[in-house]
Amino acid sequence: MVNVIRGTSDKPVSSKKLGEYFEARDDIEGTLYLGYPIIGTAQGGYQIDALLVSKQHGVIIFHIVEDRHTDLNLEDIQDENITKLESKLLQHKELLKKRKLMVEMSVVTYAPAWHQYPEDIDTEEYPILIDYKDLGNFIQKCSWENNQCFEKVNSVIQAITTISKKNPRSYVNRENSRGAKLKKIEESIANLDATQNAAVLETVEGVQRIRGLAGSGKTIVLALKVAYLHAKRPDWNIAVTFNTRSLKGQFKKLINNFTIEHTNEEPDWEKISIIHAWGSPKIEGIYYNFCKIHNIEYLDFSKASSLTFEYGKEFDYACEKALHNSQNIQQYYDVILVDEAQDFSKYFLRLCYEILKDPKRLVYAYDELQSLSDKMMQSPELLFGNNDDGEPKVRLENVSGEPKQDVVLNTCYRNSRPILASAHALGFGIYRDQGLVQMFDESQLWLDIGYDIAEGELKEGEFVKLIRTNETSPPFLASHSDIDDLIMFKTFNNNQEQIEWLVKEIENNLKNDELRYDDIMVIHTNPKDTRIAVGKARELLFERKINSNLAGVTTTPDVFFEDNAIVFTGIYRAKGNEAAMIYVINGQECFKGSELDKKRNILFTAMTRSKAWIRVLGYGSNMKKLEEEFNKIKVKDFSLNFTYPTEEERQKMKVVNRDMSQTERRNKEKQKREVIKAIKTLDEGNISVDDLPKDIQEALKNLQLESNKD
Repeated sequence: MVNVIRGTSDKPVSSKKLGEYFEARDDIEGTLYLGYPIIGTAQGGYQIDALLVSKQHGVIIFHIVEDRHTDLNLEDIQDENITKLESKLLQHKELLKKRKLMVEMSVVTYAPAWHQYPEDIDTEEYPILIDYKDLGNFIQKCSWENNQCFEKVNSVIQAITTISKKNPRSYVNRENSRGAKLKKIEESIANLDATQNAAVLETVEGVQRIRGLAGSGKTIVLALKVAYLHAKRPDWNIAVTFNTRSLKGQFKKLINNFTIEHTNEEPDWEKISIIHAWGSPKIEGIYYNFCKIHNIEYLDFSKASSLTFEYGKEFDYACEKALHNSQNIQQYYDVILVDEAQDFSKYFLRLCYEILKDPKRLVYAYDELQSLSDKMMQSPELLFGNNDDGEPKVRLENVSGEPKQDVVLNTCYRNSRPILASAHALGFGIYRDQGLVQMFDESQLWLDIGYDIAEGELKEGEFVKLIRTNETSPPFLASHSDIDDLIMFKTFNNNQEQIEWLVKEIENNLKNDELRYDDIMVIHTNPKDTRIAVGKARELLFERKINSNLAGVTTTPDVFFEDNAIVFTGIYRAKGNEAAMIYVINGQECFKGSELDKKRNILFTAMTRSKAWIRVLGYGSNMKKLEEEFNKIKVKDFSLNFTYPTEEERQKMKVVNRDMSQTERRNKEKQKREVIKAIKTLDEGNISVDDLPKDIQEALKNLQLESNKD
């Protein structure tokens, strides 16, 4: 079948007819792009109206005529169309056999508003199609038998070739080294899938939501979308914002490369803002600029923290206050794209919505399980609130034949099936002895993110067995290595053993495995003491003449990887980044304790940074239990088997595992001091257990019994 991707077109009626025709053809395999591609030339971006890339029929360029005027120089237009695209394809030697392009190309004018053919044009040499019958006859004449380079053509058309150009790995010498395996993986991820394509090119006149797994390509999709919109509408003011500052460099590089593909020029950075969410007088930010433009008080973290009593809600409070204090909000962006939206509250998203010009083109992308706070994504109706009539400002609905308002990226191109399923199982506590830690409120989300039901039913109170398929977890991501090499949980007796093993493995990765420095990432699980926790490992590496950085500390906040240094990082800076070999240290921190959902989300996020191999390390009894929990996943062949909790059970999970406010923390510390004081009084003999009321004595005995069980 033909997958129709509806980009921005200034010929909407005829483009829609063309799309409807190909959607009705189930005998053609390929993709029809409307309003795409834009080809970089010496004169700037050259727009092609529509393009079919088909295994059976090759590449067909459609010059679309929207009105009834026939006084067009069709010969010149068709010639220019085909020479421009041909020149682009000729730049890629994989598409050539000696000097000949191995792609069958055709060009045609599609003019459905015409009633007859112009008499002064040779329609044999310069074909014109008016109706669906003409379309069918023309396509039947086009054939492509030697279509071995079909995937490569798609990659060139999609501009994805710019990613593979970055690191060709020409240094690899050994056939079966980790570097060689990684080279094959990267070559296999050469094309966007149909859903990613739609997310890039289909622009909604309003709000668009992109939901996706870690590794489903959200960041690349957003960068491609910015480059495409900038090439189509160079006069638009476009902003890209995010929570993790180290994403800035990644976004800038991707947008720059993709824009050059489209226009043969670097982007106009006066029109594109890659901008942090909060900002400060030293660093531009969406919120900071809002305060400056509207002449209202700006709250930094310290000031916001002193005004709100809820830990982790400082930015939420600042945005809410800014919106409340603004009377006449100015609109100064044409498009805003928000990455990592799961880390933001409704107030920041509303602020972005309000500063957009009509028709409020806001694109927000997220993965709910990567939230490292207690924030859960609400429905669009709740996120953006109601208008003066009491109706929701935003409702998302996918209508056939129209750009998709709600896009779900369900295929993971980063993590192999064992790694992703293990991360989900540990994140939710699927095989945890004490029961589930958390669960999606909407069971349908499991299907949306690429799981299939193998047994049971996805209903409250019912047993279900979920598995990932080859479509949503491509086999090549796992087939390069044995399971025990892909994913490893390792328990040590103490921290010294953990660090010494880590350093030895990193040294081996660099010297023998043909991995580069930027193929390796070390993630510490407790964000509060990362600097101290990684100090010894960095010291031992330095003794072996291996440089390392602590992201955001020994590098600038906007830089994550450097070519000559191993990156150590806390979980917040790791988000949005990826590496082939991931080492997660001090995994025992994520096994149990207060705020367990947050700890498990940290483990999930850390594991899903891996493009190939994962090592979760730790020491002590809690790490041993975490390793045992992973082994249960492995025994189940990385399927997720559990009873779906009821709404009441899910509510209890949220109460038990949610993040605590500052008031709750103070109360908890006070209670701990009181318990310690009471135990000390008993221990010193100032009061006997027998002096306590019978119910208290019984409670103490029960606590002792529970303690012995553990």
